[in-house]
Amino acid sequence: MECYCGSLKTYNNCCKKAHNNIKEAKTAEALMRSRYSAFVMANGDYLMHSHHASTRPTTEKTGIVKWAKSVEWIKLEILKTTKGGLNDTEGTVTFQAYFYEQGKVDIIYEKSAFIKENNHWFYLGLSK
Repeated sequence: MECYCGSLKTYNNCCKKAHNNIKEAKTAEALMRSRYSAFVMANGDYLMHSHHASTRPTTEKTGIVKWAKSVEWIKLEILKTTKGGLNDTEGTVTFQAYFYEQGKVDIIYEKSAFIKENNHWFYLGLSK
């Protein structure tokens, strides 16, 4: 099965690795892709675990999972990455996530900030 993130790899050889062990997301973009796949799969545990503790929502997991299940995910489009490589400790990923909700296609456009601590990446939130 092709991975939900659009990498053209199989899910087993792509985002599943990060879902099983977050340290397998070696770059900010890889973490972004694995988070998109987690939204598609409504994997709230991974979404919380991959969100940095300083910005992690503490009471929203149930709502996020409910919403993720209520929409039909179409595709992820990575528009730009800045830093976020193997040797970086911070980076940004600008993306568009397309989904179908209540009879229409909608798009999430976001420039996300990521930070690497203890040799693995975390999602911080919107980049400034």
